[in-house]
Amino acid sequence: MFKRPRGTRDFLADEMSKRRTAEQILRATFESFGYKEIGTPTFENLDLVTAKSGEDIVEHLYCFKDKGGRDIALRPELTAPVMRLYVNELQRTPKPVKLYYFGNCFRYERPQSGRYREFWQAGIELIGTDRAEGEAEVIAVAFDVLKNLGLKDFELHIGHIGILRKILEESSVPENEQNSILNTIDKGDGEELEGLLHRLGVMEEDREKLLKILELRGQEKEVLPGAYRILEGSKALEELKRFEMILDLLKVFDVEFTVNLGIARGLDYYTGMVFEIYANRLGAEKQICGGGTYSLVETFGGEDTPSCGFAFGFDRLLLALELEKKGVQVECKTRFFVVPTDQKLLKDAMKISVIVRKIGPCEIDLMGRKLKKAMAYASNHEIPFVFIVGEEELRRGMVILKNMGTGEQREVEIARLTMDR
Repeated sequence: MFKRPRGTRDFLADEMSKRRTAEQILRATFESFGYKEIGTPTFENLDLVTAKSGEDIVEHLYCFKDKGGRDIALRPELTAPVMRLYVNELQRTPKPVKLYYFGNCFRYERPQSGRYREFWQAGIELIGTDRAEGEAEVIAVAFDVLKNLGLKDFELHIGHIGILRKILEESSVPENEQNSILNTIDKGDGEELEGLLHRLGVMEEDREKLLKILELRGQEKEVLPGAYRILEGSKALEELKRFEMILDLLKVFDVEFTVNLGIARGLDYYTGMVFEIYANRLGAEKQICGGGTYSLVETFGGEDTPSCGFAFGFDRLLLALELEKKGVQVECKTRFFVVPTDQKLLKDAMKISVIVRKIGPCEIDLMGRKLKKAMAYASNHEIPFVFIVGEEELRRGMVILKNMGTGEQREVEIARLTMDR
């Protein structure tokens, strides 16, 4: 027997039905806000990936040289390919450009619960606007996805990296060192953070300001007054006012959120609002979505263009639904099953299945079973209706229709089946 590669999975029919149903809900939600689907290659030039994520990511990639000697990598995420596509094809498109994607990604990491070497991402990118209403809409799309899927036990936390950057700017911290600080904040190591701030010469007043801001977490009415007091007289106040505008607009979308000014999203390209969504039942690896406002277009050779987006970890999202003991609700796709009572009626049964298939998904017995066993097959596969093709009924132009849920059965005129389409 051949084993599948480590960190990959096979999906049986029931699991694929759940995945496809969830995927359809994501797509429908994205499209309800006017986002259009795009697709990018499964592999990209290695320099595209390192341009966004740095050289250190190479050890976590599936990368190789192709037959032309080019360095290629299986995509580890989808934002960089989408930005490349935008720069190549869409820069002159009227703004904003609203895109969504769904695809598999690959990382060479140690497999664990909810983390695989092949995994799926779904997300959106809003390109060309940095207005508060755009940022609020992006968050609202993510929130609506979870509501439409029926997930209950989750938290949406929103912060603003622009506030943190302004505090550091006032202390004359260069941008590359700001990124080091933000990465440390993202790791959640307070002791390491304080040591780094000392080493980089961040003034005591600004250190205290930053550390106090990072502690602010809770409801908007509790957090914002404290933030305004801490930032009094600071250039960061402008960023805080902008952040308040986003939060105010989220109420119009009926989005429930927690303000968390300690979120840093340790990636260098984030510039403003950031958010993360946690599914509490997943334990330590509970983040199912992350995103925010960023600047990446110029990294790939385009004009400086504000952007905002997010990505869902699709596999963790499905796991969170399963842990709520509900999963994705899937209807049986086969609605009808056609069974001849005798094999000499097989061709007649096949003709009837062709007609019925125009009404809805239909199977025909392919095993030559006796009626009792054929009915057991339909029951085991939760097929709701069975057409029984009998010799006597055929003579009268009729077929028996049995409701498997109620046990009720009645004769149906075959000619009527073509009319009922």
